[in-house]
Amino acid sequence: QQLRVTGVTVTPVALRDPPLLNSAGVHQPYALRCVLQVRTDAGITGIGEAYGDGPTLQRLRSVASLLPGLDVFDLNGLWQRVQVALGQAVPGTPTELAGAANAARTVATTFAAFEVPLLDVQAKAVGRPVSDLLGGAVRDAVPYAAYLFYRWGRHPVDPGYPADDWGEALSVDGILTQARRMVDEYGFRSLKLKGGVFPPAQEVEAVMALREAFPDHPLRIDPNANWVVPTAMMVAAKLHEVLEYLEDPVGGVYAMAEVARCTPVPLATNMCVTTFAEVPKAVAAGAVSIILADHHFWGGMRQTQVLAGLCRTFGLALSMHSNTHMGISLAAMTHLAAATPEVSYACDTHMPWQREDVVEPGVLGFSDGAVRVPEGPGLGVSIDQDALARLHEQYQGCGIRRRDDVAAMRVAVPDWTGKRPRF
Repeated sequence: QQLRVTGVTVTPVALRDPPLLNSAGVHQPYALRCVLQVRTDAGITGIGEAYGDGPTLQRLRSVASLLPGLDVFDLNGLWQRVQVALGQAVPGTPTELAGAANAARTVATTFAAFEVPLLDVQAKAVGRPVSDLLGGAVRDAVPYAAYLFYRWGRHPVDPGYPADDWGEALSVDGILTQARRMVDEYGFRSLKLKGGVFPPAQEVEAVMALREAFPDHPLRIDPNANWVVPTAMMVAAKLHEVLEYLEDPVGGVYAMAEVARCTPVPLATNMCVTTFAEVPKAVAAGAVSIILADHHFWGGMRQTQVLAGLCRTFGLALSMHSNTHMGISLAAMTHLAAATPEVSYACDTHMPWQREDVVEPGVLGFSDGAVRVPEGPGLGVSIDQDALARLHEQYQGCGIRRRDDVAAMRVAVPDWTGKRPRF
């Protein structure tokens, strides 16, 4: 019996986002995502989550109009329909810190958005978790890392925007306080600092303080390519006995390779290697030791496992990148990481920063810094339709239609450009 798509609903949502600082600027008061619901003639609905900026929504809706009649097991047919829908359209402006837009990434990102709900339907139809479709779980729970940010206490963009209870973190003491809460509340066993915000010496001091406070926790720092090569070499020299890896200290494969030749610290990336076409150059140059995958822009869950095979072939390690996301993405990441043996480092997640979600509570949660693989069929999570409606209404009223950390920063720093590298 075939399962065929009868309709697709694409719902953009906006979730409140705290004023987290990074190399580009500061997060806006609302982060954009969208929820996909793929209905079938068997009465099974598959769910997915994707970016929610304007160009992405336009592409998703174009593809959605071509999906009725598609067999949910026909992922090659999905790929073909994505290509037909997008045609020769110029890729939209990138909204995430994951490399410049190009045609290959545009197709891969769009395909990935629909692959997850189709896999959700497939798994529900056979009464098995998605991880079983991906080869079976090799771990019952997936470790995640605490994502530490320098941040303001309130959003300057909207003085009336409700502050969360995390408070300001602009100093070493602020980062330590944040880290202790992350460890105490969620049990995280790895700590990652989003760097590239303050002068490197200040961020080195923060990492050293984290090492003293958490002697058994692996540490990493990610300045989003906001350093020049000499700066990266200096930081690596000071922290080579402290870091488990250094993420995207500089921009581009050849600059990364230059740093890699001068330090024993493994270099990780989700910026200079984000498509399959970029892997050979990075391997030949010896630029990276760890690729941080993201099923949203690597072409989905199965393509991420293809990447895992390449990493195994070339002796690279694998983990997962994160951006602001909801529970649907967390569930997908957890199934994928559970079924991918090559994932050897704790994955990134922004989830502790989010106070709003569209999934029914009670399934996903952190214990000892890990998320257990949902046991129900499919992704194992379901949509709270009331929450979805509320977050869609919030999207309609917030006025934001693409991520722009630079513009948000200019509210507080009028001459801010976000140009990198700055240090």
